[in-house]
Amino acid sequence: MLETSARLLRLLALLQSPRSWTGPQLADRMGVTTRTVRNDVERLRSLRYPVEATPGAGGGYRLGVGASLPPLLLDDEEAVAVAVGLRTATAGGVSGIEESALRALTKLEQVLPSRLRHRVNTFHDATAALTAPGPTVAADVLTAIAGAIRDRETLRFDYETFGGASALRAAQPYLLVFTRSRWYLAAWDVERADWRTFRADRMRLRIPNGPRFTHRDPPAGGFLDHVEQGLGSATWRYRTTVKVHASAAKVAAKLPRWTAVEPLDDGTCLAHVGSDTPHMLALWLAALDADFEVRDAPELAERLRTVAHRYLRAVE
Repeated sequence: MLETSARLLRLLALLQSPRSWTGPQLADRMGVTTRTVRNDVERLRSLRYPVEATPGAGGGYRLGVGASLPPLLLDDEEAVAVAVGLRTATAGGVSGIEESALRALTKLEQVLPSRLRHRVNTFHDATAALTAPGPTVAADVLTAIAGAIRDRETLRFDYETFGGASALRAAQPYLLVFTRSRWYLAAWDVERADWRTFRADRMRLRIPNGPRFTHRDPPAGGFLDHVEQGLGSATWRYRTTVKVHASAAKVAAKLPRWTAVEPLDDGTCLAHVGSDTPHMLALWLAALDADFEVRDAPELAERLRTVAHRYLRAVE
């Protein structure tokens, strides 16, 4: 069965060339008999490939018009999954593919059986995409980055920082991640010799790419964890370290996963925490349900006093 399938694929590749093939020519190219060629042609026809046969001295076999994209053989669940994915892509973070996705979805829905079309429409009517208005990235930019990841080629690009400045960067790309309505690239920064996360919409690629690089082990926890940690801590405007009188495991379970927690012993640890303001951090620390000590953080200490007095007045 495997040999037959491979032979059919090879026959299909020959028939897609812009010429006609006689039965003996196909048999010679594939190393089979002309009878096998005729049987394989009938198999392709049974799969709805329009193989045309012209009799006579100048005739032969060729693939009919409109067969550049072979019919897709999808089961019910696969067809629904593709339709849902295309509908989602029309509102994604990649610019330039919305219209193409909508056209493909329209074509697919036209040939879906009524029972499957009903399932897709039910899903569409019962759901809505609530996405933050984030920047989009051109499809060719993402494709170029993905190609560099595949070929292990160093990317050279101008990168716009949060403050608006631009600088030339060189990075070895490893993984594109879509989260929080944005595309991010996990890469090894050549100049800084460390892992970094770059926003793809702030990258202006330079052509050609840099030299090929040797694959290196991912950062601790993997690329997804690295991106999540970077995005979590990067948004903090206020940072400090507190000593918590509880085990590191207990504290880590109550804090965002990107928060660094260092065990001191079985009953104490250091938590490197942060938030937008000292007041918000004071409320987060209260949720730890454990005693803690504030050191060298006068703004946080002041907010903790304010919160503590407010709690005392509430019980009085």
